[in-house]
Amino acid sequence: MEGSTSLAFRQQASLALDDANLQKALSGMEETFVVHRAKTVARLPEFEALRDAAKAVKDHALANLDFYLERFADKVEAAGGKVHWCADADAARAAILAICRSVQARTVTKGKTMIGEEIAINEHLAANGIEPVETDLGEYIIQLRHETPSHLIAPAIHLTVEQVSDTFRKAHTDLDPKRPLSEPADMLAEARAKLRQRFIAADVGITGANFLIAETGSTVIVTNEGNGDLTQTLPRIHIVLASIEKIVPTVNDASTILRVLARSATGQEMSVYTTFSTGPKRPEDLDGPEEFHVVLLDNGRSAMLGTEFEAMLRCIRCGACLDHCPVYLKVGGHAYGWVYSGPMGAVLTPGLIGIEKSTPLPGASTFCGRCESVCPMRIPLPNMMRHWREREFERHLSPANYRAGIALWGFFARRPRLYRLTSGIAARLLGRFGRRRGFFRSLPLAGGWTKGRDMPAPEGTSFHQLWAARRR
Repeated sequence: MEGSTSLAFRQQASLALDDANLQKALSGMEETFVVHRAKTVARLPEFEALRDAAKAVKDHALANLDFYLERFADKVEAAGGKVHWCADADAARAAILAICRSVQARTVTKGKTMIGEEIAINEHLAANGIEPVETDLGEYIIQLRHETPSHLIAPAIHLTVEQVSDTFRKAHTDLDPKRPLSEPADMLAEARAKLRQRFIAADVGITGANFLIAETGSTVIVTNEGNGDLTQTLPRIHIVLASIEKIVPTVNDASTILRVLARSATGQEMSVYTTFSTGPKRPEDLDGPEEFHVVLLDNGRSAMLGTEFEAMLRCIRCGACLDHCPVYLKVGGHAYGWVYSGPMGAVLTPGLIGIEKSTPLPGASTFCGRCESVCPMRIPLPNMMRHWREREFERHLSPANYRAGIALWGFFARRPRLYRLTSGIAARLLGRFGRRRGFFRSLPLAGGWTKGRDMPAPEGTSFHQLWAARRR
């Protein structure tokens, strides 16, 4: 799971840039997410104030995490449920398998959960004779393709309509091979028909959680398909798989964050389904699970508390930072190698599995700042990526030529007069040699830049000269 994380990012990114289908699929993200988000946010004058309020809620919850987790667990048990405290992925997998075996489960339906991907629960269940069935449409598609999600909220965003159609024809061989599958509605109807029988047959349902509410012991899922509701109400057992930072103190706090979540994620004012679950069904309830279990996962998160990376635990997995990241928009999610991608993955992945296994990721950024500007929880993602770069440099994990270049730059940067002299000479020489064309197609020691773009030839006065003139 962790062995093939991000060490091959550069190679995977290069392959992604040459993948015509991927580039076609990613080209629609601007309209799908960015434009819709901007329009929806513009219609809510208090959006910025809500961001501040949401940030304050999470900061308070993280500062008192132990208290609210214990209160949540007490409320779950008072409602007839059970909480399983899991320090790592092994413990979480063992807890879920034990619950499934308690009812001799053969089939498990799953709602979309990134924590499930983090602990590789599907692979673990399958290895123990239990069939996991993804019920989110995007997750169902990539399960048929034996792939992993490429986006936090749109797992199959990397696929074109034609690829999805081909996948359904290969997987659903019992259906008419001449059936129309050119429109998304056709594929949706086909997936719904296939999944409905799985919902009914499932012994256990597993969902994630967008929030855990300490005040009531409730868990909250946000979906647009309703598959999460079927997953948690039809089977005999409902398992909620969530990480510890999903806790919020009250229902009102969850409502505050919900107002920024959908707007940031899909450009909706609210998602179609927002479902609160509190314990197993009671005698007077018409439906619901007989057992309610919450598997609480730490897996390295508590170690981030009190560090410069604590703010990452405010993340609500909206995906806005991915949608606005020029790097992600070119290489997609699979290039990042593990569960989490984009700017949030470049910070969270090193925090969970170590910078040694994820060295290229903090460098997968232009530092344009778009991720921080759109993050509903105001997470300072570029600043935290810089912290990881510092640790990478200090531990000699970055390439030797990179460290040598930084050391050389540092030598000159500590000597301003020498820096201005040498940079001025270099700029004049480059300006002279590049004057005719106006740019360079290749330059010594700058191959990484000129491989994918032209280097403009310097012209006019330098920034230092302009600044000095302005100060006179």
